[in-house]
Amino acid sequence: MVEFELKGLHEMRKSLAKLPAKLQQKGLKSALGKAARVIRNAAKENALQVDDRETGRKIADNIVQRVRGRHTRRTGDLMVSIGVATERGRIPKGNPDDGAKGNTPHWHLIELGTEKAQAQPFLRPAVEANAESAFEAFASEVERQVQKALSEK
Repeated sequence: MVEFELKGLHEMRKSLAKLPAKLQQKGLKSALGKAARVIRNAAKENALQVDDRETGRKIADNIVQRVRGRHTRRTGDLMVSIGVATERGRIPKGNPDDGAKGNTPHWHLIELGTEKAQAQPFLRPAVEANAESAFEAFASEVERQVQKALSEK
């Protein structure tokens, strides 16, 4: 698990407080998406290094970011997740190579390793190495959204 502590965002909170709740939510959602893209792009780069070059399918092609609307509706908190999208259900016999954007149900075995294969993490290092730049992207996008909303008022 990766844990972060934000400091020094008091001015941003004051700026956000000047906006109506709907505009606050819109700006935060945009900023959160921009910050998540920083980490998603780094995860894709990392995954390209561990992908098997002999197969057509690539884990990097299946790394996605998703807004968790159900979480927002339940708690009121915005949430974006970054992970590897795979098809649900059983893995077909022989685990066929579907080419580009093909299913990669084995991604977690590479990320976490097995008793016979050493872990080659690509998601966790992307978060750890890019946390600061993601926070900077978040803060600058929030500020930009606040300025945009205040100028439209």
